[in-house]
Amino acid sequence: MVQYDGLPEFVAARGPALLRSAFLLTGDRHLAEDLVQAALVKLAPRWQRVAGSGDPESYVRKILYHDHLNWWKRRGRHVYPSAAPPEPAGHPDIADRTVRSVLLGQALGRLTAKQRAMIVLRFYEDRSESETARLLGCSVGTVKSQTHRALARMRALEPGLADLLTDHEIPEVAR
Repeated sequence: MVQYDGLPEFVAARGPALLRSAFLLTGDRHLAEDLVQAALVKLAPRWQRVAGSGDPESYVRKILYHDHLNWWKRRGRHVYPSAAPPEPAGHPDIADRTVRSVLLGQALGRLTAKQRAMIVLRFYEDRSESETARLLGCSVGTVKSQTHRALARMRALEPGLADLLTDHEIPEVAR
C-alpha cells in the first residue's frame, strides 16, 4: 500500500473537480465518470513519481484531455449534453442562471472535442494560453485560433448568448 500513499486522499479532495471538468468535456455524467476513472487507473502505477513532482492534478488533467480527444477521434463523434452539469452544493437555483447554463451547455455540446477542451481549459479552469498549449500538446497560436473559433461557433449556435461570449471571458454561469 506504500506505493499508493496519499492517492485516496488526492482522489477524495480533487475527484469532484476532475469529474466536473470531465463532464464539461463529455457532456454526459456516465462518460465523465468513465473518463476520470480511466485517468486515475493510468495515474495509480505512477503515483509515487507523480506525487513526488508536486503537481499530480496537472498530470491527471493532461490524461483527461488527451483521453477525451483520443476517444472522440476513435469514435468519430461527440456526445451532446443530456442534462445540466452537476452544481456544487449551496448554490441557489436561479431561473436566469439556469437558462444561461443550459444554453451554454448546449452550445458547448455542439463544439468539436478539441474546441470544447480549449474552452474548458481556458475559461472553466482559467488556464493561460501557454498552460493550455502544454496540456494539449499544441502551440500557443493553435490555442488562440481554436479558442477564437470555438467562441465564434458558440455565438453562432446560441445567438442569445452572443453578448456573453467574448474572446476573453466566459460568464460565471458556464462554470
